[in-house]
Amino acid sequence: MAGPLPLGIPWPQDSILVPQSEESSSFHAYVHIPFCEVRCGYCDFNTYTASELPGATRESFHESLIREIEFSSKVLAQSAIPKRPFSSLFFGGGTPSLFEVDQIQAILVALEREHGIERGAEVTLEANPETLSREYLQGLFDAGVNRLSMGAQSFDPVVLSTLERKHDPAKVMEFVAVAKEIGFRTSIDLIFGAPGESMESWANTLLVATSLQTEHISCYSLIVEDGTKLAKQISRGELAEVDEDLNAEKYEMATKVFSDVGLDWYEVSNWGVPSTHNLAYWRSQDWWGFGPGAHSHISGNRFWNRKHPSAYATALEAGSPAQGMEVLDNRTRLEERLLLEMRIKGGVPRSLLNELLVSPKKISERIGSGDLVLLPGDRVGLSEKGRLVADGIVLEFLTD
Repeated sequence: MAGPLPLGIPWPQDSILVPQSEESSSFHAYVHIPFCEVRCGYCDFNTYTASELPGATRESFHESLIREIEFSSKVLAQSAIPKRPFSSLFFGGGTPSLFEVDQIQAILVALEREHGIERGAEVTLEANPETLSREYLQGLFDAGVNRLSMGAQSFDPVVLSTLERKHDPAKVMEFVAVAKEIGFRTSIDLIFGAPGESMESWANTLLVATSLQTEHISCYSLIVEDGTKLAKQISRGELAEVDEDLNAEKYEMATKVFSDVGLDWYEVSNWGVPSTHNLAYWRSQDWWGFGPGAHSHISGNRFWNRKHPSAYATALEAGSPAQGMEVLDNRTRLEERLLLEMRIKGGVPRSLLNELLVSPKKISERIGSGDLVLLPGDRVGLSEKGRLVADGIVLEFLTD
């Protein structure tokens, strides 16, 4: 399970949000489905197996999610925040593909009824290949899901075993092909840097991944989170520590391989046709996160739900599922813009750096070192080299 949530301040008793900033140009929905059949050793997400969920069942949990959808509509109405249809929806987890098609459809119907969904909106569902069938995928597509994000992680069985991923790599290839045939836009997730993963293994994973010709690939360096089984295995010496220098080489290899097949980067860890939903996060748009532990951002207000599904459902029955919130002041919003927008291909406007009083000397030094590049429209962005140290650049800029 994920680490503890921040404390924040209490959710307002009247459930009225006071806008702290101008309404963002788009509105988005994240739906968290917290169920997994098994817990992977590296996972730090807010997920649960059946034995960890007394009082909450997968078969009926969509009813709690729909209750929060109805609650969100009331909150925005009484807060005088204009109603807007969703530009994108994302079913994440957990393993959303453990939900039946009827459950996903019921959630989509509620989202449409309470908020509206833009015509042609991107509707993504994360899937584990072992949970899929042609019939299930066809049902999802007919229900309104139009983008499938497949958790591949690696195409090396040894690496998958280290990560405690239970799927057969051949299933990823099979169901990406089926999804494309049905009409889905397709994406796969990869993780590099697992203990013992060689450059040869990673090169083969990239070869197989690009051969699938998905429109999008997400590619992340493995982060060993405290408290996970993987972290304990490494601390006991059962598995090798992550080699950050080798990981940098793997990232550079991925960048070249993706570029060679026409997958251009648009965010530090994402290549291909940009995801509307991903970009909404990086551009600090408004979104409502439905489900246990989900975070939301509405007009400069950030809030988060209770983590455990049973506690979340009980809190909903009593009123609000929110455990806490944070009201973002202007300085915090500017800092977050820098942190997030610096990661995307378009970079940040120099005016933002000026507002944050970033030293012109620091900017010039990073341009001189090749970490940053000047972009059209008086903007500054990351070079390929700079993408490896993006967070360090932002930290330096925000530190006196």
